[in-house]
Amino acid sequence: MDTTPDDQSPATGPNDACRTRVVLDIVGDKWSLLVVRQLQDGPRRFTELRRAIDGISQRVLTVKLRGLERDGILTRTVHNVMPPHVSYELTEMGGTLREATAPLLDWSVAHLSRIDEARAAYDARADTPKAP
Repeated sequence: MDTTPDDQSPATGPNDACRTRVVLDIVGDKWSLLVVRQLQDGPRRFTELRRAIDGISQRVLTVKLRGLERDGILTRTVHNVMPPHVSYELTEMGGTLREATAPLLDWSVAHLSRIDEARAAYDARADTPKAP
């Protein structure tokens, strides 16, 4: 693949648009972004993450952590202590993902009540189907 000088992004190829969907799957996944957000202040243990992310199951958290590790977003460190424990921390790339998605997460928190109001108004209209 052709690239531009070191301070610029690589040149795009015909398959790059399709490949970016992989990245968008990370960004569009609510659990992954919440994990990234929870790791913003440094390493966290699995149980800390599970307690901090309301509604996530142990299985889903495990799957998301493995996927984020595979994608280079976070690192997993096994601490050789008794009992052994594992911690997760954002990589440099994970930090840039956190910076890029922080405004989206902040926007969602700031607008939750307005979204709830809009949904209630929509659901109350007689001419609209009820949401699942």
